Amino acid sequence: MYFSETIKAIVLLLICTAFWGATFPIGKHALTEVHALTLILWRFGLAAVSIGLYFLWRRTPIPKLSARQWLAAITVSMVGIGGLNICLFTGLELTNPNNGALVMALSPLMTSLIGCVDDKKLPTRAMCVSLAVSLFGVLLVLTQGDFARLLAFEFNRGDKLIVLGMLFWSLYTHFTQYISRFMPMVMYIFIGMVSAVIMTLVVLNVTHSAQPIQESLAISPSVLADLLFIGILGTVAGYFLWISGVNQLGAPKAALFFNFVPVFAAIVSLAYGQHTSALQLMGMAVVIAGLLLPQLSARRQAAAAEPCKI
Repeated sequence: MYFSETIKAIVLLLICTAFWGATFPIGKHALTEVHALTLILWRFGLAAVSIGLYFLWRRTPIPKLSARQWLAAITVSMVGIGGLNICLFTGLELTNPNNGALVMALSPLMTSLIGCVDDKKLPTRAMCVSLAVSLFGVLLVLTQGDFARLLAFEFNRGDKLIVLGMLFWSLYTHFTQYISRFMPMVMYIFIGMVSAVIMTLVVLNVTHSAQPIQESLAISPSVLADLLFIGILGTVAGYFLWISGVNQLGAPKAALFFNFVPVFAAIVSLAYGQHTSALQLMGMAVVIAGLLLPQLSARRQAAAAEPCKI
């Protein structure tokens, strides 16, 4: 039973990272016509309306929680979802999707480090090896085997914003496993969507850097399709799948699957004229191998712990 639930969680996380990986090149394409803040409003506005309609259909009751629990859920959501997306899409306006995907690939390492600090313990050897192997695969994909490119990798303002967003996302992933113990998943996701909309509206009122209504009226059908994909599949479906995986596998193991985001980003980028080389395929295989290492190590230890049968 546990094995089947684990397999289910793995499949859900793979689908989730496929949606999120596609969000990088699709989001970059959408940014040619709309401002980053307009994109975020579309993304989380669509998500909030979709989940709100679901609540009305199911007549979902508001959970009875303490003020402290509500504050924790709202704070983590505003930082992890609102903060991430404002930093991510603003950063993508100033850098390229590969830089953004490479930076976000550091999320598993950051999530594991946050977990170790919170638990006051060192990461396991299997976890360290898995992180190293998976990150190596990510770098192989993004550099196409030419690691000399890393020497020329410069962090511009966009990269720095994405680094900050990556930190916000790592904190969200870690604390989600605590908040999901007292708050229903659907309500928690809805709070995140609404929090992101509120944060974006606040930033818009302060900066006056975007005109969401005018931009929305002028978008092309292709960018409209981009926004619908990002809002429905990349947001509603993505967050449901992610939190389900975190609840089943725990934050450190689930975070490892974030290494698939740049892999799927590279695959979807084929639609924008890029090609996938043999080295990129090899890098994808390395990422998968890195994710399997902790599972293989755990099984080996469990087998060694079983008493010998004569």
